[in-house]
Amino acid sequence: MLPFRQIHLDFHTSGEIPGIGSRFSKEQFQEALKAGHVNSITVFSKCHHGWSYHPTEVNKMHPHLDFDLLGAQLEACAEIGVRAPVYVSAGFDEKEVAAHPDWLLWHTPEGITEEYLGRASYHLFCYNTPYLDLLAAQVEEVMQKYNPCEIFLDISNVRICHCPACRAEIESLGEDPEDPAALLRQGERVYARYCRRMAEAVHKYNPDTAIFHNAGNITRGRRDLADFDTHLELESLPTGGWGYDHFPMSAAYVRTLGKEFLGMTGKFHTTWGEFGGFKHPNALRYEAALSIACGAKCSVGDQLHPDGEMNLSTYRLIGAAYAEVEAKEAWCADVTSVADIAVLSSEAVNGPQDRDKQFADVGANRVLLEGKYLYDILDLETDLAPYKLVILPDNIRLDETLAGRLRQYLKNGGKILATGESGLWADRDEFALPFGASFLGKCEYRPNYYIPQFRTVNGKTAYVMYQQGYRIALENGAGCPALEQDPYFNRAPEHFCSHQHTPNNPAAANPAGALTENTAYLPWNLFTEYAEMGSFHVKELLCHVLDTLLGDEKTLTVGLPDRGVTTLMEQKEQNRLVHHLLFAYTTNRGTKTEVIQDTIPLYHIPVSIRSERAPKAVTLEPAGEALPFAYADGKITYTVPKVDIHQMVCIQF
Repeated sequence: MLPFRQIHLDFHTSGEIPGIGSRFSKEQFQEALKAGHVNSITVFSKCHHGWSYHPTEVNKMHPHLDFDLLGAQLEACAEIGVRAPVYVSAGFDEKEVAAHPDWLLWHTPEGITEEYLGRASYHLFCYNTPYLDLLAAQVEEVMQKYNPCEIFLDISNVRICHCPACRAEIESLGEDPEDPAALLRQGERVYARYCRRMAEAVHKYNPDTAIFHNAGNITRGRRDLADFDTHLELESLPTGGWGYDHFPMSAAYVRTLGKEFLGMTGKFHTTWGEFGGFKHPNALRYEAALSIACGAKCSVGDQLHPDGEMNLSTYRLIGAAYAEVEAKEAWCADVTSVADIAVLSSEAVNGPQDRDKQFADVGANRVLLEGKYLYDILDLETDLAPYKLVILPDNIRLDETLAGRLRQYLKNGGKILATGESGLWADRDEFALPFGASFLGKCEYRPNYYIPQFRTVNGKTAYVMYQQGYRIALENGAGCPALEQDPYFNRAPEHFCSHQHTPNNPAAANPAGALTENTAYLPWNLFTEYAEMGSFHVKELLCHVLDTLLGDEKTLTVGLPDRGVTTLMEQKEQNRLVHHLLFAYTTNRGTKTEVIQDTIPLYHIPVSIRSERAPKAVTLEPAGEALPFAYADGKITYTVPKVDIHQMVCIQF
């Protein structure tokens, strides 16, 4: 089982820096880990610069290191019972670039330019070259010398390469090396061979050693790639460009794969490689709590100073978060998420190479997270039966197989919401599912407008919709949640109005949605719209339709504000549910850094949970304080007195 409180201790160190490890002290190293409440730390065999941090016969030890730093760190960890995975940089080895530029990844058919080689940055290697033999020897040496519990291989993913070796292999298979699809297939072949070679190098010495290949992302829909890993680590540094809603989206998919996983954030103000950058402790408290609330374990990134001395300010910062995680672990181990809604991932259906379509997943995640729905994100291999409602966001066109699965899901009582082009046949512009409407094609106006036919914050007026709209005609008495209005004309050189776009023409309106007992269709790419624009009226429309479809079957209702996060996890062996409530106020600092600083407690949060069973007890954890509750009409109700970053409520049956 993965530990809950891990550190990823980066040590990418230039060969020009003297005194490597000169201030390392086993006692000081252990003191830092204890201050941080750490029970696992990833330590370095080989860094991006290519240096080993231990004596080596197959690589080169850092020129200014004169002892076995890795061995000393592993010994220090073993003495205090701290798990210690070993890191090997797989994709980068900067010291080899000058000697072997022919081993590098070719980004274009033109090859490796002097300008590229002269950049002050790392350079990717191609695994379809003799570099793979060198890497395998380095991994085998680590296994022989240290027999670690885990090998963490970094900068490892499927890559498009135009190098002579890759192009020759493509041609040998009768394919065209100029064909993007052939290049992608080659990249996947090379990656699979690399993963199998690394598994062989590790498991010939210890079949129980864990392996993880880090690429910064777990691609939705690529279980074959995830299966090369024994567990998963979700790199998601909110201040490093990922933002605070990225990790919940990654976790919502990964927790359906049946693998243990952890959430990897950082102690930095920005991202990796920042010496002297620190988060406020409240930010790390929130990030760690978010990991365990989403079913993950925790990992915090740090970077060791070249002299080898641990920064105690860093570990006091980490300890502020990990002390709280340590107290909560009993309620966060061996959990499964309780979810009403399944989002069929656009990335999983359309492929990761179609970047424009991935905004649909982002928007769906944000709407559901902010709307306090219980949800998972699925690929095409996941069973739909446990979910009450399936969302097809924006661009999920259907083949016969998927249409058949969804029709059977509807027949069994499930419900479906589709937006944009979702629900259409893959090869023609006709609905493949019974939405109570016929599809008439694209709207010729963009942007256009929608008028809600339900109560909204700002009333029944025309709201601008920037994404592509579509025309439908209602059939069989389907309901109409909204109307669509066109502008007088599209903006063009021969006619335009005002600064942005033409106003709505109130002379006519068309149906803008079809609603039946178990289906809903809305004729815009609404989730992409919300991801790009964040317009409140888009979320209002989507939440209204979701609530209409779910009705009384909605499991959880909670009075958190939009920045609040809530999850419901089940611990089956303990016969209990654990309800997580989180809240932190984020703000943008500088030009692009989203940060958390001050805590703003929330008080008296009302909660209602649909349950077929009456609970034996409801308690606030980890304090163990009994919480008054009521059970009537199949619902558990209680009020959480205070949420200060994170509060768990245990519902014991």
